[in-house]
Amino acid sequence: MDKGISVFAVYLVITSLASAVVGLAAIANLIGHDYPKKQADQLRVPRSWTLPLGLMLAAGSLGLLAGFAVPVLGLLAAAGLVLYFLGAFCVHLRARDHHFGAWSVFFALVAAALVVNVAYY
Repeated sequence: MDKGISVFAVYLVITSLASAVVGLAAIANLIGHDYPKKQADQLRVPRSWTLPLGLMLAAGSLGLLAGFAVPVLGLLAAAGLVLYFLGAFCVHLRARDHHFGAWSVFFALVAAALVVNVAYY
């Protein structure tokens, strides 16, 4: 198997998966689902932030997909999402919430997307 094809396949799968998962989180924020509202309350974040946070997640998700056509967009989107989830980690720590299960899945996916975007770019 050609090494270039296998690297592209890993890039394609990880970036698509990260985009899908982040996109679902964006939708949950944008439609006003109960889960983001409960998280906002638990973390002492104003509920009014759920829409802007959802828009940031949506932009990151779409940016990852746009990276298939314009690689620098995917790279920037992945870096932005890593920063977003590092900020979320700080918010969890500030609220003394040490339940990092969901956060770790999101962070691992966007960090992996950043790594494969750097490697493929």
